[in-house]
Amino acid sequence: MLPVRKLVLAVVAATACLSPAAAQDYPSRSVKIIVPFGAGGPADVYARFLGAHLQDALKQSFVVENRPGAGAIIGTGEVAKSAPDGYTLLMMSNTHTVNETLIASKPFNLMRDFVPVAPVNYSDLVMVVHPSVPAKDLKEFITLLKSKPGDLNYASSGPGTPYHMAGELFKAMSETNIVHVPHRGSGEARNNTIGGHVQMMFDAVTTMAENVKAGQVRALGTSGAVRSAVLPDVPTIGEAGLPGYDATIWLGVMAPAGTPKAIVDQLNAEINKALSKAETKAAWAKQGAAPIIMTPAEFDKYLRGDIDKWAKLIQTAGIKAQ
Repeated sequence: MLPVRKLVLAVVAATACLSPAAAQDYPSRSVKIIVPFGAGGPADVYARFLGAHLQDALKQSFVVENRPGAGAIIGTGEVAKSAPDGYTLLMMSNTHTVNETLIASKPFNLMRDFVPVAPVNYSDLVMVVHPSVPAKDLKEFITLLKSKPGDLNYASSGPGTPYHMAGELFKAMSETNIVHVPHRGSGEARNNTIGGHVQMMFDAVTTMAENVKAGQVRALGTSGAVRSAVLPDVPTIGEAGLPGYDATIWLGVMAPAGTPKAIVDQLNAEINKALSKAETKAAWAKQGAAPIIMTPAEFDKYLRGDIDKWAKLIQTAGIKAQ
């Protein structure tokens, strides 16, 4: 048994020695950031922001690749199978913490198959309806839904996404029946809502605000505890008729489990540098987003807490993937 034990200790020691060297040489080639959502949505937009910053800071290309589908399961599964060497990263969101409970048959477990790198930002959602919907405010919309149970639809970018969960939270709190219509990405859901094919959608303020201002959709409320600075004339959903309603979208970066700690720490430090810049905070504030700065350990705790929070809602409300 002694030789085996010595061999195990030697392997552990060698692995420990590799981490600083790996970080020192990292990155020596192109890095992929997989976005398991469609182009044009918040995850895609902010992944490209991070990619540009990391490319400048680390002198290697960071290439964003969109792999949407199945409520982020497809792209996330690809990253889970990737080598844990820091050259494939995942741009994730609270879709992932929701899916830990909502979708049991995933080919991965978030906290087993990934390591937290850093959170990125959060923003409020805005509840919008197509202008053809006769309701002018939230209370009128709730009355309309109760008069036509199951007749109206709401769009999301897929099961488990913040848009889906915001809709289900609205249904539960308003005691209404509006049908969920999942799409492959937020861009497709947004276009179908603007086009009037679906009546309602929760979307990130960062991406839907301009459509609201252009009159393409009617905003009934924003999802945070206070009004959005981007849409100050739009009441919160709590103000408009559902006290206590609160839902946001947040983004983060993870890597395959086993990625050397030194590389994770290096990426965390560089991402936090980008988020700490005054110009980043100012630009994002105009878009309705705010940076989240944490260590990998703090992000790990945050993720586990979010998984528990959504598990309770899903189980209590009986929310299903479809």
